[in-house]
Amino acid sequence: MDRPAAFTVSTGPAIVSDRVRAAQGMQSGYHEDPAFKARFRRLGDLVGQVLRTSNDIVLMQGEAVLGLEAALVAAVRPGMKVINVASGPYGKGMGWWLDAMGADIIEVETGFRDVPTAEMIGAALAANPDVELLCVVHVETPCGTVAPIAEIGRLCRAAGVVSLVDAVASVGGLDVRTDEWQLDIVVTAPETCLGGPTGLSLIAVSPEAWALVGRNPRAPRASFLSMLDWKEKWIDGDAFPYTPSIADVHGALAACEAFLEEGADAVLARHAASGAAARAGVRAMGLTLWAHQESDMADTVTAVELPAGLTDAGVVARVRERYGVQLSASEGAGNQVRIGHIGETARSLHPVVALAALGQGLRDLGATVDIGTGLEATLAALSERPNV
Repeated sequence: MDRPAAFTVSTGPAIVSDRVRAAQGMQSGYHEDPAFKARFRRLGDLVGQVLRTSNDIVLMQGEAVLGLEAALVAAVRPGMKVINVASGPYGKGMGWWLDAMGADIIEVETGFRDVPTAEMIGAALAANPDVELLCVVHVETPCGTVAPIAEIGRLCRAAGVVSLVDAVASVGGLDVRTDEWQLDIVVTAPETCLGGPTGLSLIAVSPEAWALVGRNPRAPRASFLSMLDWKEKWIDGDAFPYTPSIADVHGALAACEAFLEEGADAVLARHAASGAAARAGVRAMGLTLWAHQESDMADTVTAVELPAGLTDAGVVARVRERYGVQLSASEGAGNQVRIGHIGETARSLHPVVALAALGQGLRDLGATVDIGTGLEATLAALSERPNV
């Protein structure tokens, strides 16, 4: 018999709302239908509003890893000097990609419990005046940390360096101001904080970034990874390079509409409330938050260090099998587990359920956890910010 669906408080993909599910169930139709093309254009417009940018929006078929790879292969040519910020597994993975592409990499590392400061980035830029690209992950989901991309974007623009931001786990849950912060390539997706479907990459591209791509003779063309195909055929024309998934477009459109109707301030406030409540509960239970500094902790994910003798796989499995609650394992950051506060799970009592299940699961496995005090702290934090 199939196992019943879990109460999901993982770090993504997010559960989707009835509105998104209904949109994905719409009749697919023909992708060349003018009505669908109009919806596709509207999705690009709304993504631009969500990202707070007037830059070109590239909508590519494939979850966010495709968008990140497409952006890198478009921008990077062999021997090009690139600063890569590696404060977590995703940043380290970006470095492996860059190495495979033949980039000359200057890696700014902090360890997986801290994030780089603006001063660290400024020093790396000053020491490497021939750098052309800087890559950074906004939210290192495996670590629960958030990088200072506002400062990083401005530093890069002042140095004439193109910035590439992995904002997959932040857009829709944390503030991202692409134009104000002078960010050049911002890659995100609908399936995390926006609460949309898995299957699209949403990419904002500045004129400075297009100029960098134009200097790369290896930038793909006639390829599923080609951003230039989308620029020339769709953004500057009216033809799809390949057939988009109509159902995913409908779902992503519904997710963006919901975000904009609720309003960015309200959406960000409920993510902040959920994150603060979870952190308060973790501390009150006698557990340790993974990141060293409170200011480095993302409101979209709470990473919790595990007591000695326990493993992330064992804890996640126990909580799922015994209590029907799905947490996220470490993904290589260290011995910790994570609770997601994204989209629909950044509402109501989701942090309470998550911490109750985590606390009892830890107790089942022999750890000493003050569950009651922890849940009281979580509820008290939520009560300070009602209607989340």
